[in-house]
Amino acid sequence: MQSAAVDLPDAPDETLTEAVVDLVLRGMWRGRPESEHRALVEAGLAMVKGPVVLPTERAKAAASRILRVAAGSEQEERITAAYEAFLPVNRKIRDVCTAWQCRPDGTANDHSDSGYDAEVRESLEDVHEAIQPVLRRLERVLTGSGRYLTALEEALDHFDEGEPAWLASPLCDSYHTVWMRLHQELLLVLGISRAQDEALEEELVTRSRG
Repeated sequence: MQSAAVDLPDAPDETLTEAVVDLVLRGMWRGRPESEHRALVEAGLAMVKGPVVLPTERAKAAASRILRVAAGSEQEERITAAYEAFLPVNRKIRDVCTAWQCRPDGTANDHSDSGYDAEVRESLEDVHEAIQPVLRRLERVLTGSGRYLTALEEALDHFDEGEPAWLASPLCDSYHTVWMRLHQELLLVLGISRAQDEALEEELVTRSRG
């Protein structure tokens, strides 16, 4: 992880760096601001809006500088390979979360059909099996990325223990929430915009379908 040229009163640079990156990867923090969030607000790196803490544009720029790997490096090449393997699976997890929340006819899933829910869970298992080799490959070239597989497995355990919020709720470290943080880190590490990401995902998914 690189250092960003941002100052924070009464806090070491490492603390600032970790807090900025965490908030940007999360996208927001819901609930009472923690001490590191108050420090970020004072430094102009976060803002409080009602019950949430949001990163400022300055924070997003700092996180991009901190996380970006050297362009043209072997590390970038290997992370890109993992990222391109990630994207088709990313499409599948979106489909799973949509299926969990809505029936095929567009009505809300009230979870009264255990057979339908079991099919969605089976699809989630397919996604989990597909992402594991991608994350293991990524762990070899991106420091700290091993935490994502651990967090996904913890969310899956909660979900299987009868806590449905752990699939897609933004109010906990649900499977989808952890997945989105992983996705965001890949974009920042590689310097890829959302528009580029969406276009490449569509291309790779189309190619995989022949």
